[in-house]
This record gives sequence, C-alpha cells and structure tokens, in this order.
Amino acid sequence: MYNWKIRRERPAFIALANGEIFRGWSFGAPTDQVGELVFNTGMTGYQEIISDPSYAGQFVTLTSPEIGNYGCNDADMESRGLFLNGLVIHELNPPSNFRSEKALDEMLMANGVPGIAGVDTRRLTLLLRTLGTQKAFMHCSAENISEADAVARARAWCGLDNQDYAAKVSCTASYVWNETGKYKVIALDFGIKYNILRQMAANDMQITVVPAPTGAAEILKMKPDGVFLSNGPADPSAVKYAIACARELIGKVPLMGICLGHQLLGIASGAECGRLKFGHHGCNHPVKNLASGEVEITSQNHNFALALENLPAGLEMTHLNLNDRTIEGIRHRTEPMFSVQYHPEAAPGPHDSRYLFKQFIQSMER
Repeated sequence: MYNWKIRRERPAFIALANGEIFRGWSFGAPTDQVGELVFNTGMTGYQEIISDPSYAGQFVTLTSPEIGNYGCNDADMESRGLFLNGLVIHELNPPSNFRSEKALDEMLMANGVPGIAGVDTRRLTLLLRTLGTQKAFMHCSAENISEADAVARARAWCGLDNQDYAAKVSCTASYVWNETGKYKVIALDFGIKYNILRQMAANDMQITVVPAPTGAAEILKMKPDGVFLSNGPADPSAVKYAIACARELIGKVPLMGICLGHQLLGIASGAECGRLKFGHHGCNHPVKNLASGEVEITSQNHNFALALENLPAGLEMTHLNLNDRTIEGIRHRTEPMFSVQYHPEAAPGPHDSRYLFKQFIQSMER
C-alpha cells in the first residue's frame, strides 16, 4: 500500500514576490517551480481542477482544507495530463473511496508537478484577495535555496502577461472526438476540457478538434455547421493568431466561445480586455442571465475579463457576474456569435448552464 505519511518529512516553502513566505511539507514531484499564485474556492473536484489546462503557468491554492480524501482516477481527468505549475493545500489525506485508483500525491508525481501541504491556506487566500494575484517560487527540491533567493526568483519571473500559453496546452494535430452527429462542429483547442466535448457530443454534434494556431481559411474548408472556441490559459491578447482567426470567422459561420474563447471573440469584435485583481476561480459564482432574469451558479477559471466600458455597438452583454458586476456573456447583434466567460459543461448548479449548447444548435439551424 502507498505510504503517504512519509512525505511529511520533507520541508518545503512557497515564496511570494512581495516577500511573504508560506512553509509546509512537500508532496508530488520533488522539484522547484515558478508560477502565478491563485486560489480556487471549490469545495470539491480537485482532480478536475488540476487537470484543467487553463491553469497552465499557475500555482493553485485550494481553499477547502481537506484534500485527497476520494483519491484520483483516469475517468475524471479533464485533459490528457496536468498543466498547472504546482498545488498548495492545507491538509493532504489518504484516499478512501471505491473509485480511487491512485493518491493525489501519486498523480502529481507522475506528471512532474510539485505540491505543498501544511500551508495556512486561509491566510494565503486573504493575502491574495487583498494584494491580488502574485508571482511566486515553489521550493520542493533537495537543493539548498534560501528564502531570499526564492523571493528574488519569483520577482525575476516574466509572469503570464503577454505570454501565449494556449499554444503550450493545445493539441498538436487535429483529431475526431465524435464521428456521428447531426451538426458538424470544429472545436479550436486552446486548452479544451473533455467534458465540453462530451456535452457537445451529447447534443448531437459531430466534433473535430483542431490545434490553436489553425487559421480561418483552413476551418472554412472543412465546411462546418459551427465553430467552437474553447477555454484556455493566460493572456488572451497574446494569442494574436486566434484573434485574427475569430475576426475572420465572424459572420461566416455560427460561433460559440467560453472562457478564453469568449475573450478572444470579444477582442476580435472590438472589445477591450483587462486583468482582474485575483481572477475568478471556483464553482460558486452567481451569474445573471439578463434576458431571462434567472441566476446561474457557475464554474469559472480565468484572470482576465472583457471591459464593460466602451463595449462596441455591435456587441450586447447577455450575462452579468453578481459578485463584481463584470461581463459574463456577450452576443453579436447582427451575426450568429455568442460567448460566456464561465464553463457551461461543469455542474455546480448542477445543470443551470446546459441550455447554452442548445442555443448553439439553434444558431446553427438558423
């Protein structure tokens, strides 16, 4: 049986660019890493969180204090691997669940991802809420690195702004996810999650997934009924080829975008996009549908948002975040294009947002 307790003997720490040090013990891969430190308020779903490619380049702090209880398995993976730079938790527990195939520690180790347990995640989360997202250095190796040197390394890191991380997590070759379906959909992979593909397949869509840099001309040659722009990590303004592709596709084929895809469609339509103080990361964000007046409980993972000020005349806001009044959805006033900032394939509501896939079908039918 896996001996999970022995790992507590290996001290570790995470150093923030502002000079703060948070100490704990190492689990997962015994390596050092730089990254952008964020917090996620989800009460469960840690495997889905760590296997979401949108966390590439980031250290994820889980605010739920007890992690690892139900283990990990292959069926619950949201992508082909783990892309986050590290995991920060309060208490690591051994798995005790009939579906568990491996411990969280083992999954991180197999994917080369470091983790720190024993951290005061409540204090860390309050700090991030006050100061905003921080660059950080995670020290989990046996190398002798001082805390001062770790802070210096965190400050020296370039960060995620103006960095194209979508290309790092995207597939490198096209593949067919679902061969049958009434509607032929091309999905641009900026870090797409498996459950998005499952939901589209369940809605009678024939899906071909293409790499992030795929151009509009190549997509249109495939004669799709619709094009889906997926979620993904980092700064949307850095994914210039995707903005150009989206701009060329608008008006030529029905479009749906989520998360990064939402931001790209907005920018392509003339909207501005900026960084949030500490982002939206969790599965309890209330979003109001402005057309119906209904409130959806949504799952979110992003650091950037479209600006409400100076929204182009051709766009209409369709959804509003009730926590901070940021844009959560848009639609084009004259063309078949809409997008949302959140993840309609996730199930925090549990099914509040599934209608968006039906809305995509309606736009293709029209």
